[in-house]
Amino acid sequence: MKRFYKRTGFRIFAAVLAALIAGSVISVASRSGSSPIVKITGVVFGPASRAASAVTNNLKKLPVTFRSSSYMKRENQALRDEIDSLREQLVDYEEVVYKNAFYKEFLELKEEHEDYEFAEAAIIGRDSADKFGTLTLNKGSAHSVKVNDPVIYGKYLVGVVASVTPTQCVVNTLLNPSVNVSAYETRTREVSYVTTTTQLSDEGHCSFTNLSAGTAVTDGGLVCTAGVGGIYPSDLIIGTVIDIVDATIDISASAIIEPGVDFSQLTDVFIITSFNGQAK
Repeated sequence: MKRFYKRTGFRIFAAVLAALIAGSVISVASRSGSSPIVKITGVVFGPASRAASAVTNNLKKLPVTFRSSSYMKRENQALRDEIDSLREQLVDYEEVVYKNAFYKEFLELKEEHEDYEFAEAAIIGRDSADKFGTLTLNKGSAHSVKVNDPVIYGKYLVGVVASVTPTQCVVNTLLNPSVNVSAYETRTREVSYVTTTTQLSDEGHCSFTNLSAGTAVTDGGLVCTAGVGGIYPSDLIIGTVIDIVDATIDISASAIIEPGVDFSQLTDVFIITSFNGQAK
């Protein structure tokens, strides 16, 4: 190692390096008039100082990253609370829209039939094992509700009251085979009755049955209550014809009806407790 330091090449390299350092120091000192010691310090530590300053500036630009975890938790909780509040407002708005549509159709029906008396009811029960869409309502005999009172949604027939307690009632919908409604098709004025079968009920349909073999009823026809029998008032909408079943063995034809109401989506209905012509 001592031989390496004594070699001519190393000595030349060391001399050149010393000359360069001395020249740099003299040049810096000569430009500003400061003492060589101060300038040497600046030359040696200047890069480190600039690096530290750059790091500090960059940290100032990233305040969120280095905030305390407790602050971030409070901020996240505030955002969650705001989202929950907006969701509640949306639910309230949708409820208002639904109620407006519900009461609008009711008022139109009331204006057309001043003799109707109603009990507004909420659906409080559905039997998941029941295939016919049976509903339990929160109104009963204490609200003048009786067996065989028709149940409607707007101008659409939902079904009929099957049983009553003082505070509740059970409703058989149009999808129950025990329900039979006298009806007519609005274009042809052909009169018959609407009922259903277990198979049709599974499909969500009814049958406008016992039509003439050459019936003029066609797809798209509107079927309404005929008012015969005193259980249902006339002109409530039952549903729309979606298919015609021609006579085969029997001499009559029938039409497949899609009810005008999706019973699974109902939350509120009206019970008609009295109307002109109602059977006593």
